[in-house]
Amino acid sequence: MTASKKKVVRIGGASGFWGDSSVGAPQLVFGAEIDYLVFDYLAELTMAILASARAKKPELGYATDFIDVAMKSVLPEVAKRGIKVVTNAGGINPRGCADALARMAQDMGISLTIAVVEGDDVSALVPALREAGQKDMFTGGALPERILSANAYLGAFPVAAALRAGADVVITGRCVDSAVTLGPLIHEFGWQETDYDMLAAGSLAGHIIECGCQATGGVHTDWEAVPDWANIGYPVIECYGDGRFVVTKPQGTGGSVIVAGVAEQLLYEIGDPAAYMLPDVVCDFREVRMLQEDDNRVLVSGARGLPPSDSYKVSATYMDGYRCNGTMVIVGIDAVAKAKRTGHAIIERTQAIFRKLGLSDYTATHVEVIGAESLYGPHSRVTHAREVMMRVAVNHPMKPALDIFAREIAPAGTSWSPGTTGPALARPSASPLIKQFSFTLPKRQVPVNIGLNGESRPVEIATEGGYQPQAASSAPEPGPVPVVADAVMVPLVRLAYGRSGDKGNISNIGIIARKPEYLAIILEQLTPAVVKEYFAHLVKGRVERFLVPGLNACNFLLHDALDGGGTASMRMDPLGKGMAQILLDIPVPVPRALAAGL
Repeated sequence: MTASKKKVVRIGGASGFWGDSSVGAPQLVFGAEIDYLVFDYLAELTMAILASARAKKPELGYATDFIDVAMKSVLPEVAKRGIKVVTNAGGINPRGCADALARMAQDMGISLTIAVVEGDDVSALVPALREAGQKDMFTGGALPERILSANAYLGAFPVAAALRAGADVVITGRCVDSAVTLGPLIHEFGWQETDYDMLAAGSLAGHIIECGCQATGGVHTDWEAVPDWANIGYPVIECYGDGRFVVTKPQGTGGSVIVAGVAEQLLYEIGDPAAYMLPDVVCDFREVRMLQEDDNRVLVSGARGLPPSDSYKVSATYMDGYRCNGTMVIVGIDAVAKAKRTGHAIIERTQAIFRKLGLSDYTATHVEVIGAESLYGPHSRVTHAREVMMRVAVNHPMKPALDIFAREIAPAGTSWSPGTTGPALARPSASPLIKQFSFTLPKRQVPVNIGLNGESRPVEIATEGGYQPQAASSAPEPGPVPVVADAVMVPLVRLAYGRSGDKGNISNIGIIARKPEYLAIILEQLTPAVVKEYFAHLVKGRVERFLVPGLNACNFLLHDALDGGGTASMRMDPLGKGMAQILLDIPVPVPRALAAGL
């Protein structure tokens, strides 16, 4: 039977994070044929924001945009066409999110069956875990005394159970991003808990669309070739029961669905491509293949799966004092030097004030100059910038101390460097510094329930796991490339595409050869040692490299690379979004004949 005659499930990905554009949901609902509309809101950083919001107002703690923006614009059409909706917008208060949606549906005269997936909140277990000596899985640090939230990353089977029970909308709390897509596929195709290859394929489908337009030309290396940014299409996947799926977008929208862009997204924010660990399956993406089936249609196949582990990852949040950021624009001769001196002078002055008042010192300070390629460190090409922005970030246990810091930013405009100005000179405000604490928890300790029609129903989850690390997690690397006497240095971007992201304090950089024959050169020249040295000013830990032969690619993991990552980081790029762009600038020696054609 041909693919066209098989059952096809069409899923539109309307949101990649809390704060994504309001155009996604209406574009997909009114401009595409879809069976499911899914929303991903919960980056790790978002959980910290939601924890802070709920601490101020107990009825909050969910992604309000889902109600006020997305569903408000499409709910009548969604109900009319029978489109199912799945989202993790529930954050740390999924019932609050469901209640808000139910009120809106009632006001619109729409009958809606809403299910809530519960069980991810494991905060009740925290005291016992602390007493047992629970450590952070990355830093080894002890569990803090005051935890704001603690949520396990649930999988997709509870979503499938809710759909099977008749839900029109499924709202979860913390689950892995891909679960909002995998759940509908499990439900539609009847996949079982041991159908590991299918679960891996469905997880990959979810991973591809979980960041919205990053699958349709967004943040693509060759950005200048991507048309019509303003009208960029949100992703649609057409999924088959054998695990294959096509990535596309609504007709008449901007953007571009091409193999290179979809491949970039596959490598985005994963670790070892042979062991991408999710609650339902451990995925092996090394032999995934992508085919440009037609304009804006990429066929994806080849994912493989292994049994999952017997544990969930848990992300907890806690408050660690306060953070304040101040900025000033510096114009003129020696702008970079003037900006650096300004930032350090602000810190020095406020430290003196603290001492006079008997206040403790800052717990951390950071000065950087935007416009001077601070993130490039020794690789910066800026020598005589004449307009820059000074940014100084400080942490302190007490908010009043940061109020003093905020007051002392503006005086720089009349006290120190000539050319000091700014588009807005209002005082910055201090905000709670919310950090993360990560660990694993046995699945047997995390009961999962579905709330539906006023009842709570338990969901049976396989808890025994079974994952066994493979003897070799990477395919054999190609042999060395012969040294060429007439080598020419070219930037890596001429040979490869790249995309980077974060997992806590780890930065991942996916590098994809533009042509298969370039991969051997890339692997020969771009060793872990070379990457480690290139990023020595930013990366404090080890660098690993994993091969992805199916995509002619490799994936780098840079440990202790983001100054703590997320809200903990004081850098202007706390999520490592620019790391691939920095690496793509690295010079690579290639044969002169090859360089002439690049």
